[in-house]
Amino acid sequence: MTGPTVPLQRSAEPEPAAGWAPTWALGRAVLLAGLLLVAGVLLGRVDLIVLAAPFALGTAYALRRRPSALPQVWITPANDGPLVEGGEVTAAVSVGNPDTVDYDLVVLRSRVSPWLRIERAGFGRGGSDGDEPAAAATAADTAVPAVGPVRAGRSVVDRPFVTSLPTAEAVDLELAGRALRWGRHPLGPAGVRVATAGGLLVSRAVITEPVGVRVYPRTEPFEAVEAMPRAAGLVGAHHSRRPGEGGELAGVRIFAPGDRLRRIDWRVSLRARQLHVAATLSDRDAEVVVLLDVLAEAGRSGGVGGAASVLDTTVRATAAIAEHYLHRGDRVSLLEYGPGARRLRPAAGRRQYLTVLEWLLDVRADSAPHEPYDQVFGPQLLSSDALVVVLTPLLDERSAQMLARLTRAGRFVVAVDTLPTDLAPPKDRGWAEVAYRLWRLDREIMIGQLREHGVPVVRWAGAGSLDQVLRDVARLATAPRVGGR
Repeated sequence: MTGPTVPLQRSAEPEPAAGWAPTWALGRAVLLAGLLLVAGVLLGRVDLIVLAAPFALGTAYALRRRPSALPQVWITPANDGPLVEGGEVTAAVSVGNPDTVDYDLVVLRSRVSPWLRIERAGFGRGGSDGDEPAAAATAADTAVPAVGPVRAGRSVVDRPFVTSLPTAEAVDLELAGRALRWGRHPLGPAGVRVATAGGLLVSRAVITEPVGVRVYPRTEPFEAVEAMPRAAGLVGAHHSRRPGEGGELAGVRIFAPGDRLRRIDWRVSLRARQLHVAATLSDRDAEVVVLLDVLAEAGRSGGVGGAASVLDTTVRATAAIAEHYLHRGDRVSLLEYGPGARRLRPAAGRRQYLTVLEWLLDVRADSAPHEPYDQVFGPQLLSSDALVVVLTPLLDERSAQMLARLTRAGRFVVAVDTLPTDLAPPKDRGWAEVAYRLWRLDREIMIGQLREHGVPVVRWAGAGSLDQVLRDVARLATAPRVGGR
């Protein structure tokens, strides 16, 4: 990977003192040369003056050309398409020399999010403004060889990188690794300090702003084959019980004005000596509302391939459910049950799926001091025909109360338990383990009460985990309702 060629502008009015400071080497050289000269003059010893001459001449020769500009540093992510959990991250931290003197030493260091594990790093030549000797370019390229794979749990950017840089050129620190978790992760900031004039002058630290890297959640396999409880639109992939144009056969009836000729059933018509047509059921789309409970977080995230926290399960399950229903032509909307009350309007298609992934990158767990029900479920925000899939760890009593209120309001609700199954009990001695067991029992009782009130609660298990629940909800939606007189 080679970073972009950036033209390096040289300063028109050099400022030698701006951002540059003498090193201890310069102070020692001046002090030693001065002491030897003074001692040689006072004692009348020529040998001391001869010893001081190399230090004085070497310092003067090194300072004959002083730097006039600070180094440049910038970060360039090299990933073209969207990045998914477990995908390869590539980037380049570039350092440019816009000065008229060479940089004898370049020390570069960068910070990277712990969820971006950089496993390989090495310097590569960028671009230059003029023709430089090939030997200088080769020396800079081989100043620091590429670093091999690092041990698990560490990143190679935890240490500084050192090289040299000729004038009017740029060098790229090429980084490669893996993205371990979804979210917006910073790459940087990066800082650089350079030494010139034989190591007698050093620049101040030049720091660049971090660059955000978007990592989309990995979509877990999910497939719900059951019909929706109640389709709301006029087109889609779900078979409704309303007659209309579709692919589901509803029976054969006598031809009526307005029927299409291609619907004529000639076998029945010849046998009955009267035109009959095949009646079908209309295919209709549905609206799916995915409600994310962000009032609490539990568990520790281990990234892709590791343990999953509540937010990990919630975000990945939301992406899987949205992808499934959007692929079938349904409309999907997202809601946050929390103090932020963020919402994503219902829509369908590929663009909505990309919008869902972007929306999920900003999901954060935050407790609310008040009941956010009225703030989340405002007027005309939730269709009466929508299927509401609630992803909740059921760690807050307000979450259970919200599910009960939605069910009493006549909504089609499915609760998905996102609490990790391997949640470890506290290791403290004393009453901590007993309190944990009591909390577990209390939570099981709460789930049982929700099921008694008609709220189906199922644990997320990937493909087919909601089939049985959706089958029960669809059967209840189509069952005849008894009304009192």
